[in-house]
Amino acid sequence: MDWSSTTWGFLALYWVWVIAGALDFACHRRTDLPHTSGVAESSMHQVQLALCGSATVLVLLFEPTAGLAALLLCIVLAHAWAGYRDTRFAFDAGRTILPIEQHIHSVLDMAPWIAWAIVAWHAASAPALEWSLSLRRPAVDAALWIAVLLPALALCVLPALREFRDAWRAKAGASHA
Repeated sequence: MDWSSTTWGFLALYWVWVIAGALDFACHRRTDLPHTSGVAESSMHQVQLALCGSATVLVLLFEPTAGLAALLLCIVLAHAWAGYRDTRFAFDAGRTILPIEQHIHSVLDMAPWIAWAIVAWHAASAPALEWSLSLRRPAVDAALWIAVLLPALALCVLPALREFRDAWRAKAGASHA
């Protein structure tokens, strides 16, 4: 694991983002999301995670080219839309969004834009703009894949799946009542 200080810096910022995601799910549990905004809001969390996960995998797989930056911009825009819908579902359902959750959302909303800007900056710094997607050579080592994906799986994906399951059960219970 011979990573540069730049890699460690990016990894630290990424972990802050992942920890913010975990804290957001804790806020959802505290405000009883399954019984308030339920499946509608939780579905948007699944969409946001899929978008962030796909963007993360793309960054690990491909060189930072203009083509990758353009693709990531589309993902970031879709994430922003899903984030708005997520909050709208919570608001419409009357779920309380605590001030701490609002601040956590600031991190979750800005992190994709910051990550995109870093990739776009690297792409623009190349001698010539490259619009194709080029696999990283050499490939990112397995330890970095683990350092990126394992915390996200443990702190965000599993809580999101639990939240969705609980929301689904609450919906099923309400329809039988």
